[in-house]
Amino acid sequence: MIHNFNAGPSILPKEVFEKASEAVLNFENSGLSILEIGHRTTRFQAVVEEATNLVKELLQLNNEQEVLFLHGGASTQFYQIPLNLLNGTDTAAYTETGTWSVKAIKEAKIFGNVIIAGSSKESNYTSIPKKINLTEKTNYLHITTNETIAGTQWKNIPYDCGVPLIADMSSDIFSRVLDFSKFDLIYAGAQKNMGAAGVNLVVINKNILGKVKRTIPTILDYRNQIAEKSMMNTPPVFAIYVVLLTLRWLKKQGGVATIEKINNTKAELLYKTLDSLPIFTGVAAKEDRSTMNAVFTISDPILENEFLKICNEENIVGIKGHRSVGGFRASMYNALPLESVQFLSELMCQFAEKA
Repeated sequence: MIHNFNAGPSILPKEVFEKASEAVLNFENSGLSILEIGHRTTRFQAVVEEATNLVKELLQLNNEQEVLFLHGGASTQFYQIPLNLLNGTDTAAYTETGTWSVKAIKEAKIFGNVIIAGSSKESNYTSIPKKINLTEKTNYLHITTNETIAGTQWKNIPYDCGVPLIADMSSDIFSRVLDFSKFDLIYAGAQKNMGAAGVNLVVINKNILGKVKRTIPTILDYRNQIAEKSMMNTPPVFAIYVVLLTLRWLKKQGGVATIEKINNTKAELLYKTLDSLPIFTGVAAKEDRSTMNAVFTISDPILENEFLKICNEENIVGIKGHRSVGGFRASMYNALPLESVQFLSELMCQFAEKA
């Protein structure tokens, strides 16, 4: 058995792979592959419609929130959001919590002014800011709900910040219950909890649009995408279909509330193991630890290499930390079975005893 702790593209449910494989050869007994079926056919229109409805159902969205499936990952949204929401003299507020939020801030500065409403830079992004400072003239507040590299996660969402709330949820979408109806824009690359790489989910409150004076390129204007139901041009057909299969699987498990309980069990087990073994050191502040990405280190480089070697020998993949920080990272996304976390925890204990 392969224990897949990759941070993304990451593990998907087995039944999703099986269904997707079947569709590559013969999509719904049409005699055509999902890779070649027309995106404006009734068969694929049904895929988009069902996927849209499942997003609304699983996240319990309100009637003002529109669901889009767009090209590109979260990095595209880093600039598409300020392009649509900021005039050149407007100001947006961003929280600075790690690599991905820093990238979002950089792009936003191209289109308007940016203030840092909260930062954990001084702690090397090992925590989440506890205070947010906003001005009355701020157009929106942007947060990154889960930082995959730093291994931190927002536990207390600033719903009542007084301005439109925007969130990059690429690495924890569909993993826990939140009041998603209070977000004015959510975006998430699919390749962690939602499907295959190549499509980006955007949930947007249509009432925040149409307030900038600049000319927005046609395909980057959210209003046009809403009007065309994500079909302005050929969408990432296969990636959207895998999203549909994954959402079906999630609903079958019992929805977001059920998967959250499973995710909490996995994270609690791994962090309990981590804290009980002095040889390992957790990176993130305990109160801000991510349930999705556990980041830890071993102080001795020799032992670090030995542990990585043993993990490879035992079919534990994707455990090596991000190249920018080193160490280890165990990503525990929705489809990762509890058995894999148990196996890793046992291996950590055995390694600690021998070290």
